[in-house]
Amino acid sequence: MLNELLPNVKWEKLWDATIETIYMTTVSVFATFIIGILLGLLLFLTSEGNIWENKVVNNVVAAIVNIFRSIPFIILIILLIPFTKAVVGTILGANAALPALIIGAAPFYGRMVEIALREIDKGVIEAAKSMGAKTSTIIFKVLLPESMPALVSGITVTAIALVGYTAMAGVVGAGGLGNLAYLEGFQRNNNDVTFVATIFILVIVFIIQFIGDKITNKLDKR
Repeated sequence: MLNELLPNVKWEKLWDATIETIYMTTVSVFATFIIGILLGLLLFLTSEGNIWENKVVNNVVAAIVNIFRSIPFIILIILLIPFTKAVVGTILGANAALPALIIGAAPFYGRMVEIALREIDKGVIEAAKSMGAKTSTIIFKVLLPESMPALVSGITVTAIALVGYTAMAGVVGAGGLGNLAYLEGFQRNNNDVTFVATIFILVIVFIIQFIGDKITNKLDKR
């Protein structure tokens, strides 16, 4: 029955493409989370009135974040082809998509981290300072724990954006469901392949959103 409704869908290829999409999303989300937090902390701590106040560093980091955040992802992939080839050794396959995915998403998440940190009650930070807490203690015992619900919520939004990025990366040979939908579906006029690939992408997005909401709700003590 299923084969009659979807005659052009090769389920083994679909499964392999799904695994590639999950792999690209998982690795890039993990790297984006780490780099984004570092960027967000740097933006926050070097801003006016904060512990590492430094206008030059803040402006440089902000400029880098704004530039990479503003470049459309499909253009970023093309711009990063020489870098990707140097780092990965190829511009095709799931691993080749990772540099562009991470560089495209980390600045976006970095801004979300900065916003989350700015929402923390300044009185809590001042209290920690008055008790002689070191900068590392303030970061790991105050800033990150206090902002964690917002950080998880932010990485959930970023992860969903990254699923979309993997689909775009698939158009230029990165593999995954986007590549399958484009090559096997669109180019060969197999609408059933495009439809099923889209459904699988939506399922991945819904799962990410569900897990993110659950974790955020558990961490939010308000």
